[in-house]
Amino acid sequence: MPVYRAKDGVLQLPDSSEEWKEGFTFIQAADCQLGMTWSCRGAGGYGENNGYQDNPEYENSTWNHEIRWCNSFVSMVNKMEIKPKFAIMCGDILDAWPNNGEVALRVRDKQYVDFQKIFKELDIPLVCVCGNHDVGNSPTEETVDKYRSDFGDDWFSFVCNGVFCIVINSQYYHDPQFVPEIAAEHDSWLDEQLKIAESGKYKHSILFQHIPWFLNAPDEPKVYYNFPQPFRENMLKRLSDAGISKIFCGHYHRNAGGWYNDKMELIVTSAIGLQQGTDRNGFRVVSVAEKSISHEYVELDNIDE
Repeated sequence: MPVYRAKDGVLQLPDSSEEWKEGFTFIQAADCQLGMTWSCRGAGGYGENNGYQDNPEYENSTWNHEIRWCNSFVSMVNKMEIKPKFAIMCGDILDAWPNNGEVALRVRDKQYVDFQKIFKELDIPLVCVCGNHDVGNSPTEETVDKYRSDFGDDWFSFVCNGVFCIVINSQYYHDPQFVPEIAAEHDSWLDEQLKIAESGKYKHSILFQHIPWFLNAPDEPKVYYNFPQPFRENMLKRLSDAGISKIFCGHYHRNAGGWYNDKMELIVTSAIGLQQGTDRNGFRVVSVAEKSISHEYVELDNIDE
């Protein structure tokens, strides 16, 4: 089944029913990031500007580890007796940066081909969320256009079985310096989506993004993987006041999360790809009931090297 692409800010799934019918599940994953293992281990370091793309082996690098992990993910989801409504990948789909020159772009295009080849075998719709590796830590018009050409809109909403889902591009909040007009358009669009969430029309309103507002607690210090204060608090209040009950994120390559005002839960899901902590590769199964949403992290099968 091909990756589902949003257009004009809207994604249409097979079950786009506005009315609640019954409980269901969906799959949330993050950071499949084809190529990260090589860039970390093979190139002796990791970072947007660490020069690994200048390594003469870079253009012929492989991502066999990620291919194996992604295939395990697809196989496990396909074997589920009760089919989830959809799967959503919360950012960092590919590893090669889109703004590091022609060699990096050629590597990225190869990673994109393999990503499509793997996930077309998934039996349920796959929805993609934009991450920092997908448009760069500081997105430009060129990197945004490249992402949209490959994956469709980088922000959108969709409805599934009476549940309202909002997908944002967290890079516009991380560093909008090169795309101020796009970032402003994105934020105005989010205001409109939050009005829909606040209307109470749907059973639940859920947000998906790549970079989490916080990792474990709303008042924690600023680190690489979260957002600074007071911006973080302002956004959390804005979302909570609109009735968002769950925020699903990636980026951390570890499991984390916590609550804001005991009303809104933020969930950070570790990577399908390379881990940066003690968790094992995996994904999250989210169970949606009429009055609650629960979730469980599931480790991938057969992932040991």
